[in-house]
Amino acid sequence: MSVNAMKVSAARALDVLKAGWRMQQEAGVRYSWMLHGRPGVGKTQVAEALARHLGGRLYDMRLTQIDTADLRGLPYYDHATRTTQWYRPQDLPGDDAPAVLFLDEITAASPLIQPTVYGLLQERRVGLHRIPDATMIVAAGNSVEDGAVAYEMGSALSDRLIHMVVVADPTDWLRSFAEPRDLHRAVMAFIRARPDMLETLAVSMEAGHVIAATPRSWERVSEIMKHVADREARAVMIAGAVGAAVAADFLRVADDVAALVSIETLLAAPKGRRAALYPETLHGLNALTYGLVGWLGKETVGPALDCLIEIGDLRDLRPKSQALAQLPLRELSTAGMELAIEKALKDGFADKLIAHPGYGAYRDRRHAEGLA
Repeated sequence: MSVNAMKVSAARALDVLKAGWRMQQEAGVRYSWMLHGRPGVGKTQVAEALARHLGGRLYDMRLTQIDTADLRGLPYYDHATRTTQWYRPQDLPGDDAPAVLFLDEITAASPLIQPTVYGLLQERRVGLHRIPDATMIVAAGNSVEDGAVAYEMGSALSDRLIHMVVVADPTDWLRSFAEPRDLHRAVMAFIRARPDMLETLAVSMEAGHVIAATPRSWERVSEIMKHVADREARAVMIAGAVGAAVAADFLRVADDVAALVSIETLLAAPKGRRAALYPETLHGLNALTYGLVGWLGKETVGPALDCLIEIGDLRDLRPKSQALAQLPLRELSTAGMELAIEKALKDGFADKLIAHPGYGAYRDRRHAEGLA
């Protein structure tokens, strides 16, 4: 059976869970939540981000690795009452501190454990162990159609959950995950230019391939790019992470990015000489945009902002470049400015950004063009 819930990005799923947490805190309404999605789409990262938002601990319970006894705990004999009691498992929250109980791989768990999980989701208890009121329960799993080991979710389990289907959204992933975590510029440039390559599971399954690109595997590629200097070893690793065909396309982009002038050199160049330093490829300018946004800070607002704005003017600054004439330079500049504004708001230097003369000129031009 298909999951007839709404499809949302990982960032949107996190927003919904935050709203669920507010409802739980303010109204005492405690529901359990279910994140469906293909492997590597970011379900675990959503749970981790939710725990950080709550300021609490994440209890990550992989249901494929436990049985009913692990949930109920270790039995002991109480001589005073002449009854068998149970020690609470350390994987279950036991105090009133905010927490997220993350029941991962729920659709792959043995059917033998599901009756115990029912009580956990609906009644918030396992045997005599009650889940504290300040704990939010979130489950996650793949489907049979994803090529993962999974069972069909029955109505008894489904009815105990509020469902969302988490899908890979390239724009959301770049803005909400890749840029804040400073993923390698080549990865961000490639996904911006080839958003269809963020998640290739369906294509890989149709071709009979074992390896697919996913948001999780691109995070691995970023670490490989940052820490493996040997180009041949790096190519083997990346092919093993996202597949040989995707890796070949990506490595061509990585070569373009590696040839870029450094951010430090660009920012230090006099304004009259800076235009000649910009790359002439879409991949190069995408990578440069993310590099400039990453460089932005309270003390580096001016030069980085000037360069982001200047990208939109390169056609006028370098009128003889046929390559630049074919590129969406204003769109690249606008995308970079939007990222810069978001970062300034988040990191607390929006006042410096707005006060910079270049920002005022950029804003006035946008208004004159009817774009803001």
